[in-house]
Amino acid sequence: MINNANNAWVLLSAALILFMTVPALGLFYGGLVKRKNVLSVLMQSFASLIVVSLLWVIVGYSLAFSPTELIPGVIGDFRWFFLNGIAPNDPSPYTVSAPNAPVAHLSFVLFQCMFAVITPAVVSGAVAERMKFSSFLAFSVIWLFVVYIPLAHMAWSRNGLFAKMGLMDYAGGTVVEINSGFSALAAALLLGRRTKLKPVPPHNLTFTLTGAAMLWFGWFGFNAGSGLAADGLASSAVLMTNTAAAAAALVWAGLDWFLQKKPTILGAASGAVAGLVVITPAAGFVSLPGALLLGFAAGAVCYVFVVVIKNKLGYDDSLDAFGVHGIAGVLGTVGTGLFAAPFITRPFGMNNGNGFTGLFFGNPSALGVQVLATFTAMLWAFAGTFVIFLVLKKTMGLRVTPKEEAIGLDITQHNERAYTVIE
Repeated sequence: MINNANNAWVLLSAALILFMTVPALGLFYGGLVKRKNVLSVLMQSFASLIVVSLLWVIVGYSLAFSPTELIPGVIGDFRWFFLNGIAPNDPSPYTVSAPNAPVAHLSFVLFQCMFAVITPAVVSGAVAERMKFSSFLAFSVIWLFVVYIPLAHMAWSRNGLFAKMGLMDYAGGTVVEINSGFSALAAALLLGRRTKLKPVPPHNLTFTLTGAAMLWFGWFGFNAGSGLAADGLASSAVLMTNTAAAAAALVWAGLDWFLQKKPTILGAASGAVAGLVVITPAAGFVSLPGALLLGFAAGAVCYVFVVVIKNKLGYDDSLDAFGVHGIAGVLGTVGTGLFAAPFITRPFGMNNGNGFTGLFFGNPSALGVQVLATFTAMLWAFAGTFVIFLVLKKTMGLRVTPKEEAIGLDITQHNERAYTVIE
């Protein structure tokens, strides 16, 4: 029987993740670009919601989660094509912390759809202000099938390669964060730097801080909803999520204050997002010390990548999708293999009643699985995206013209302006 309380929580969590994509991520990114490009960034997030939502229910969910497979351990088949065979009152075959109180199968479909929606939207941060909208749409479609769905199947499907090995990825350290971050790096390298690139302050930091706060709010559904139950583990995941975000924001703002003499809004917002990312794979597995350490590490390491390493190497990851999502995703996924505390998951019967255990609690093999999955996700995302971009570059082109870039993508791609003056 479907548990109505758990079902309501998962539906709410799915809505919170949708809220993370539009408006939260759109505003966070939109505030960081020039005013002539803000609508193009918002449109990329909105388009991701539209296109991926349709592809997911038609065939994406089946390929990602079908227990019967086209390639064993890597991708499912067409068992649930057009959601065929899934009735409204069917319980989900996937349960986490409450196997005897499942949610509706369709609720699980929707919940996973929102993860698939937000991931290419995160990648858009690396190509802001210079990529053609038509090329971004084509990329999102191809990338969903070539990169996202196989990783989702490997990590989260019952027969997935890493799922069977015992991978601990509570809410998408590999599938969402490493995937989007390293895809963003490949996209930025192949697309090239923006023309006439010079230091320009974000056009609207009010948008950026509002978007960051909305992301923080929505991330509770992102992480705590992944247990698929309104129980104590969801409470723990929410609290650990909040703690890691606060810790990382404090470190990033503190480094700004110490090194640049002033704490900045942008630094605090970026640090908070880094903390949210790092706790994503660990939220349901770690206790308070682990969440604090992961948050502190994300604030410091991501600061170095965004402020120091990016400038030294010269790649144009426009809105730091790689420096925040990719790097914090690696830290969080590997860190889960260190800090996973069995007393967190044991009361919920997880891992055959033993709970999930990391290296610091006596299980060194867990770290090996985490590291293997991390490197696989890094290579899969980078290589897959690089090949997709090469194909698009040779066929339909990737970039707008220098003249269009100078005018701005809002006008040249959408024939609209974010700000108008009425005389």
